[in-house]
Amino acid sequence: MSKKIFYLILIYFCLFSCSQKSNNNNKPLSIDETVKGWIILSDNVHEDSLVIEKSSEYDINHLQISHHLIHDLRHVRDTERLRKAEILTNYAHSQGIQEVALWDRSLYELDYYPDQFKTGPNGTIDLDDTAFWEWFKEDYREMLNLAPNIQGLILTFIETGARVEDQYSEKFKTNQEKLALVVNAVASVVIGEYGLNLYARTFSYTYEEYENIIGAIKLFEYPEIRLMMKETPHDFFLTHPNDMFAGTINRPTIIEFDVAGEFNGQGVIANTWPEYILKRWTDYLGRDNIIGYAARTDRYGDTRIIGRPSEINLFALKSYLDDRSLTADDIYDEFIIKTYNEEALPFIKNAFKNSYDIVTSVLYTLGTSTANHSKLNYDPYTSHWARHVSGKWLDPPVVFIKHGINREFHYWTDIINTLAPDWAKAGGSQLDEIPWVTENGWLTRGENMNEEYLMYIITEKEYGVNLAEASLNEIIKTKQYLSDEQYQKLYDYFYRTLITARLHKAVSTLYFGFRIYARGTSYQTANLIDLLSKSLGQTKEISGIINNYNKDVPIGQWNWKEDAEMALQYCEWIENGTWPSETKGYQTNLNGIIFKN
Repeated sequence: MSKKIFYLILIYFCLFSCSQKSNNNNKPLSIDETVKGWIILSDNVHEDSLVIEKSSEYDINHLQISHHLIHDLRHVRDTERLRKAEILTNYAHSQGIQEVALWDRSLYELDYYPDQFKTGPNGTIDLDDTAFWEWFKEDYREMLNLAPNIQGLILTFIETGARVEDQYSEKFKTNQEKLALVVNAVASVVIGEYGLNLYARTFSYTYEEYENIIGAIKLFEYPEIRLMMKETPHDFFLTHPNDMFAGTINRPTIIEFDVAGEFNGQGVIANTWPEYILKRWTDYLGRDNIIGYAARTDRYGDTRIIGRPSEINLFALKSYLDDRSLTADDIYDEFIIKTYNEEALPFIKNAFKNSYDIVTSVLYTLGTSTANHSKLNYDPYTSHWARHVSGKWLDPPVVFIKHGINREFHYWTDIINTLAPDWAKAGGSQLDEIPWVTENGWLTRGENMNEEYLMYIITEKEYGVNLAEASLNEIIKTKQYLSDEQYQKLYDYFYRTLITARLHKAVSTLYFGFRIYARGTSYQTANLIDLLSKSLGQTKEISGIINNYNKDVPIGQWNWKEDAEMALQYCEWIENGTWPSETKGYQTNLNGIIFKN
């Protein structure tokens, strides 16, 4: 059946289902019900429906419709977005999912609000104007009336369009008071008038923002407000610690897991790691206020992990919640036997088990993420060098890197101070988020990349390549035990993983090595020139393989084939001396330098 025909059938099914049911068939989850939730980000209704169809196997009772569907509640006024959200809401209910919640992020951009309320300095909203809050609440009533079949709202009140902290008030002096003001106003409608569940979603870029969040939560007026907090501080990096506050605040809290790998492969390459899931989940389930989870099932487009190897991460969440005695090996065994068969178990298990170390040595470099939402982009992406550094959340900020290196590093004085280009340390990255790092003098200006660290990087990337090769070889052994379709999908999955590992090894050698080369003739050793020459050839060769790859590849935020374009861009800059002269307004010191073999 084609996707178009399936889509039409689903529309008619959901319209009929909706006409047969009253809005009261599905009630918001009560406080004593464990939340078992999934989060759909993609606006591809066919893909989303395949996720929903599988929900009963996981006892899912809570579904969030977010991002490309309803990222702000105001998106219900977009006819196409609302139509898709309604189809999925009705389909979810028909499949036994009790609670469907839409996402929201408030305040919206400043231009959303009528000018009559922008009487504060520089056109800011006057938060002391009671007429504004009456308008605000009526706006929420109108939006909720457009989505009568939902049971809840997920409200992000940090990092929103028009940040409420920046609006004017004589009465509300602190950021905490202003943040709570928005949440309480939304809650008065969502909970007080409509009887829906409200989940206040939190994360933070800085410790200061965490102080604002914790202070705001203390001022929430409705005891019914629940929390949703990420598994990690700020964003979903494998090297980040667990969120330090989740489950410690005296409010029912669900943990937001990203098992679809926004920064970690997005299901395009191998991200199958029950050990990692259980390590985080064990900690959270031991905290007093955790009432369940909500797991992301895709990263846009057709990157759903349901029906693909990465589904094992969802299986790990669900299984361990049901039975805390399970080990990661138990989960590997049960999932692989159920999905494939027992004969193929040892080989698939060996392949799956390598995924964590592959990704953390390929998409990460010496313990810090160096891929832009999984995309190959060492430079000019800024967040590698400050915002996304795991050392931001560790005290002391040290990491022990295995991956063939087996050495402890200080995140700032060793890793970032060496790996970050000078423009990032000059102010081209988010240094305002790490004031203690600059105050301690842990970052020094100038180009600090050197051959010692280049060899660490090459060692780590080679480690990832070897593991990816080993995993692909394990999959090849399964051919006689699997259907042709099963085998081909697994082979393609791990083949892309291997090609990605090889590309990152070549390009990281090229990028970091060229920065050493650009420091001058005294740094241009025979070894460095040989490494750069070989990596240029390897980058072009692997980019060609990717460009000629004719298999279907899931595409979401990361378009895997575009990595070849970025890789070849580095080659062009280095061979022709055309590296951009500035990044974020700061000199790169690479423009006009041509690599000569």
